Amino acid sequence: MHTADIRRRFVEHFEAAGHTAVPSAPLLVDDPNLLFVNAGMVPFKPYFLGQETPPYSRAVSVQKCVRTPDIEDVGKTTRHGTFFEMCGNFSFGDYFKAGAIELAWDLITKPIADGGFGLEESRLYPSVYEDDPEAVELWKKITGVPDDRIARLGKSENYWSMGVPGPGGPCSEILYDRGPAYGADGDFGAEDRYLEIWNLVFMQDELSAVRSKVDFDIAGALPKQNIDTGMGLERVAFLLQEKANMYEIDVMYPVIERAEALTGRRYGANEGDDVRFRVVADHIRSSMMLIGDGVTPGNESRGYVLRRLLRRAVRSMRLLGYEDRALPELMPVSRDKMAPGYPELASDWDRIAQVAYAEEDAFRTTLRSGTQIFDNAAVETKAAGATVLPGDKAFALHDTYGFPIDLTLEMAAENGLTVDEDGFRALMAEQRSRAKADAKAKKGQHADTSVYRGILDANGPTEWLAYETLTTESKPLALLSGGAPVPVLGAGDIGELVLDRTPFYAESGGQAADAGTIEFDGGVLEVLDVQRPIKGLVVHQVRIIDGEYSVSGTSGELLAKVDPDWRIGARQAHSGTHVVHAALREVLGPTALQSGSYNRPGYLRLDFGWTSKLTEAQYRDVEAVANNALRADLAVGWDYMTLEQAKDWGAIALFGETYDDTKVRVVEIGGPWSRELCGGTHVDHSAQIGTIVVTGESSVGSGSRRIEALTGYEGFAYLAKERDVVAQLTTLLKTQPDDLVGHVGDLVERLKSVEKELERGRLAQLLAGAGTLAAGAVDVGGVSFVGEIVQGAGGGDVRTLALDVRGRLPGDRPGAVLIIGVADGKPAMVAAVNEAGQAAGVSANDLVRAAAGVLGGKGGGKADVAQGGGADASKVDEAVEAARSALAHA
Repeated sequence: MHTADIRRRFVEHFEAAGHTAVPSAPLLVDDPNLLFVNAGMVPFKPYFLGQETPPYSRAVSVQKCVRTPDIEDVGKTTRHGTFFEMCGNFSFGDYFKAGAIELAWDLITKPIADGGFGLEESRLYPSVYEDDPEAVELWKKITGVPDDRIARLGKSENYWSMGVPGPGGPCSEILYDRGPAYGADGDFGAEDRYLEIWNLVFMQDELSAVRSKVDFDIAGALPKQNIDTGMGLERVAFLLQEKANMYEIDVMYPVIERAEALTGRRYGANEGDDVRFRVVADHIRSSMMLIGDGVTPGNESRGYVLRRLLRRAVRSMRLLGYEDRALPELMPVSRDKMAPGYPELASDWDRIAQVAYAEEDAFRTTLRSGTQIFDNAAVETKAAGATVLPGDKAFALHDTYGFPIDLTLEMAAENGLTVDEDGFRALMAEQRSRAKADAKAKKGQHADTSVYRGILDANGPTEWLAYETLTTESKPLALLSGGAPVPVLGAGDIGELVLDRTPFYAESGGQAADAGTIEFDGGVLEVLDVQRPIKGLVVHQVRIIDGEYSVSGTSGELLAKVDPDWRIGARQAHSGTHVVHAALREVLGPTALQSGSYNRPGYLRLDFGWTSKLTEAQYRDVEAVANNALRADLAVGWDYMTLEQAKDWGAIALFGETYDDTKVRVVEIGGPWSRELCGGTHVDHSAQIGTIVVTGESSVGSGSRRIEALTGYEGFAYLAKERDVVAQLTTLLKTQPDDLVGHVGDLVERLKSVEKELERGRLAQLLAGAGTLAAGAVDVGGVSFVGEIVQGAGGGDVRTLALDVRGRLPGDRPGAVLIIGVADGKPAMVAAVNEAGQAAGVSANDLVRAAAGVLGGKGGGKADVAQGGGADASKVDEAVEAARSALAHA
């Protein structure tokens, strides 16, 4: 029975019993305790917790799930997989234990011809919580199973809770006996023999003081008794398809077959390879499903899980002997098997493939550079008689070469080593501390906020009027310098001023603080920065540009004035950021989600999740979509609502930002085209942005790109400058603007041609001296030796000259050549030995190593030709003598 048929039969069975079919929720879950949906009941948690009223009393679903705590066991057992599908039926205060048992038993034992699964009843063993005699009697009454086929198990196996106070209850598992080949009779701990295929959870208790899975208090009965069940689709599939494990079912085994074809290895030949084949099949599918739901590879959280899965799959293929790009060969196979159940995999394939393949390319680069470093570290560790790879080595692999620690752990285990994980994590903690300290130093804020807290407690929150006005009459509340109160600021002094009310926008949400002035009787303060060191308090960093300011020495009335040109530019840039973000999502798709931004008058930069450099077409399309939005003069509006309402409305809550649960501000441009949670200042219509000129796109880390643009007057100025450059070039080159690119291209080609001619002449001149060098060979221990230093010669020239000189030495006499070139202060060397010299025991490898040792470098090769380099060009003469000495003693 195909997996798709099992899925269909499950849903139809429960729909016929009055259940509402609920489609699978995405794998990403809005739950602080979960990275991914890891059980079929997760989307229904608000109903079980009483937070929401369910719109139905019975439901059935086949839910996508991902669990990664068992990732190391993937491939080693019959049942552990990172991605799986959980078939579940749910009752919200409707039927309870009897109904759940009856519905489950009917489906799994009903003949296939009647729409069931047709499992043999004699192989089915119910399990119950040992303190649930009611369940025992129900199983016997409903199914006819004898008492000795009902397993009584403890809390750790048969009592369910979420690990926190809330609903819980006993459960009954349906176990399938696979026979004595998989374990002893009656040993229900032998999971390979007594395979759990379905768990029926009877939610009846209200738990309190949950200390562990088996240690909690039961406060009482739930107001409503609920049912939550989960049947593992893959487990039932491998039983019905008569396979040995979940990796061999119809939606997974084709990936193994393709991997066999690529590697030349055979599944079933040996256990080590079998584990790798299974890891590939599982991780390919899991990665594809995660990317399909919007996850992109990264170094933290969900992104790290995805990166680890992809890289484990790629590395398993390499361990199977396949060195080429594996994902383009394997992932489409998984797509074709899973797309009938999840058609979005096919419709969104281009994006999914782009994300996955780019990560493999990045990992291949990492492997090339890092594997050699690891091998050297492993050799050094073993040579020292140790079995633990030092933490600093593991940290260097992570920090310099991008090796995740789990990869280092795996490679170390394969080499019979362990890793000093404590040392590694200590170095990681130091790095994070330094990063935080650097960020704090750059910001210039005081770690001690007690002085600000005192001001807030004494005066209440700042009346913040940045949305309403550019000017306020304000009263001073405090004057600070160096984090402490001061009585006065003199000419040129910088301090902090706290006002009772302000029109200044405080830096937040990526928008720079407003600029402007604060006027007092007798002088002016320039506003340099505006911050919120604590919630509710706005602090102005100011510099005296006229007069002397004292809080006690003035009348108390101040005039706070935002620079109107600055504010206009800031509004243009911030609204422009939203427009560019919407344009990116329109061109690249919804996963191009903003992960950070910064905007100030006339300039914006936006970081977004993406794995590859934008193509020229994508780059221009983003700019075109953005400027079309300006030309359309889209309305810009904002409103306040709860966070939940904002999400329901489709507003984007940006990664890394925190929002008030009770009230958030949603800014929209062109209605649903751009809706984001944002507290910044904005234009009233998109045309007021003026223009958006994209000036650059670059990488800011793996899986993250940055786009930069100019807006308003700065954008026009940039274009005018480019126009002037074009005008100057057309005049200089005596051509027309439309012909400029072709004309410059012709000049570049002519220049390259001239450079090639010069290179050929230089090389000819260099080689012309080869005959002279060969003729000047000296006898060293019976070998004709040429040792020469050539200033200005690089590695390629050195090799060419050394081989030419070797060819000019007499063939009937042993000969050796060492040429050391020095270019840009760096020495490079090549040694070459003729056949007679090799027959006499002379090795080019030995000559290079001797010379490189003097130069503080390394080198090597074969007996006929070897090459190397060094760091100290001042010792090239000594290096030649070292090679001569090595030759004399050969």
